[in-house]
Amino acid sequence: MAKSPAAVEDFTDVATTAGRLGIGARRLRDGVNHRGYPHHRMGRRLMFSPEDRAWIAKIHRVPGRAQSAA
Repeated sequence: MAKSPAAVEDFTDVATTAGRLGIGARRLRDGVNHRGYPHHRMGRRLMFSPEDRAWIAKIHRVPGRAQSAA
């Protein structure tokens, strides 16, 4: 079954998205401008859908280190 597109209410702005992801607003804007982070431009505002936020969170994920059995 096809996914329905995100509703406008599901989109968040830079400040809210940065807060949810635990990164700074400047880092998020730099990611959009220089690293190709997914986003939408609504007028002059950068907005992020749930899928955009999930993708950005995934690339910021730090994998755990394997524990050595001693």
